[in-house]
Amino acid sequence: MPQAYWIAHVTVTDEEAYGRYAKLAGPAIAKHGGKFLARGGRYVSLEGTEHARNVVALFPSLEEAEACYRGPDYQEALAHARGASERDLVIIEALD
Repeated sequence: MPQAYWIAHVTVTDEEAYGRYAKLAGPAIAKHGGKFLARGGRYVSLEGTEHARNVVALFPSLEEAEACYRGPDYQEALAHARGASERDLVIIEALD
């Protein structure tokens, strides 16, 4: 089964609330076998809508990444991000 990437582009509008999200999201992602490959580092925007924060996490599978997103731990974290950020999130299966 191929691994999967969770790719998020984020503009934070409320640092305090988003900090609460980040504190809870990391453990929720790790619980599903996810590990961060990039998280808010330097970037160059070449096309599309620019977001100041970009995150890439690797999961064991697309199904595990989606289960993480839909699971209660991540949904609890996400409640802090809603209204505190503008986000685009996609999960994409890796090549074998």
